[in-house]
Amino acid sequence: KEDFASAAWGDAAVICPWTIYVSYGDQRILERQYESMKRWVAYIQGQGENEYLWNTGFHFGDWLGLDAKSGDYVGATERDLIASAFYAYSVELLRRTAVVLGQKEDAALYSKLKEQVVAAFRREFVTPSGRLAASTQTAHVLSLMFGLLDEAAEKRAAARLYTLLEESKFHLTTGFVGTPYISHVLSQQGMHDAAYKLLLQQDYPSWLYPVTKGATTIWEHWDGIKEDGSFWSRDMNSFNHYAYGAIGDWLYRTVAGIQTVEEAPGYKRIVIAPVPGEGLTWAAGTIDTMYGRVRSYWRLGNAGDFRLEITIPPNTTAEIRLPGIFDGTRVTEGDGTPLLEAKGVHSACDGKAGVVIQAGSGHYHFCYKFTGHSS
Repeated sequence: KEDFASAAWGDAAVICPWTIYVSYGDQRILERQYESMKRWVAYIQGQGENEYLWNTGFHFGDWLGLDAKSGDYVGATERDLIASAFYAYSVELLRRTAVVLGQKEDAALYSKLKEQVVAAFRREFVTPSGRLAASTQTAHVLSLMFGLLDEAAEKRAAARLYTLLEESKFHLTTGFVGTPYISHVLSQQGMHDAAYKLLLQQDYPSWLYPVTKGATTIWEHWDGIKEDGSFWSRDMNSFNHYAYGAIGDWLYRTVAGIQTVEEAPGYKRIVIAPVPGEGLTWAAGTIDTMYGRVRSYWRLGNAGDFRLEITIPPNTTAEIRLPGIFDGTRVTEGDGTPLLEAKGVHSACDGKAGVVIQAGSGHYHFCYKFTGHSS
């Protein structure tokens, strides 16, 4: 009987429980799904030609990747690279789950397995000189997102990813597998400018191209409706499909800057770290958490006046990272109160990443002169 347990899709067995836990802070989801999560990883172990690579079976691959060969739905990134990358990711999330649940022996077991899978990935898909063997956007994105490269190879892969984007004139060639992570990877590598360029493109293929055609939802295909008004096809052409809508995760976490931390999940400990970029003068986001509503709103004026309005709900604390400034003495809060005198602000420090504030619950309104976009 043919096996259709595709990587990335099947890895939801591990990814979904972990993501729910981080979002809501309820450990019971991990307790209930732990054995299922373990069985999924055990299943992967039994699939490959050795237990550290997943290079057999059916896989959707980088579905609908635009670098696919003509007439093929599967992108150009090798399916075994994608499967092995997600193998490492699922093992890592299972290791974290074991730590949360106090399963020390399992945590050690999966920590070792992760090392072995990563080592096998590097032997198979990274050349001795540190070049990623597959020259696609998705291959570079997954390798960077899942921490599969050593430091030197990571720098090289990040530079190569930027080059690939330049070659495509900052348009995506990623499919369902690479697209959800590419903006996160660019921001993690300090390439916010590239992430913003991708976000704000309006011609095909881009997130805003469907908007120019009247879309109010995310489409299954970038060109579900073509320039001449015809449909991509009569089948497999959903006009309400989440895959490319994963950009919303980056918009919340990076543009609006609302994040939680794994050590205090469910937004018990909140990070507000917006990253303005060229093309946007304001952004706002809210998330309704178990503790109440978290809000982040920023606006950049023509004269460089920057204001950041934040709401932190009761029984939580926040780390607020102010973008575009490295001198906290120039920041005011509320009606002009100096930063360190503001009610609710516990501490503030100047560092390489800018001004970082530790604060309790409340409403904050920070103002200062913005010194430049992050890039």
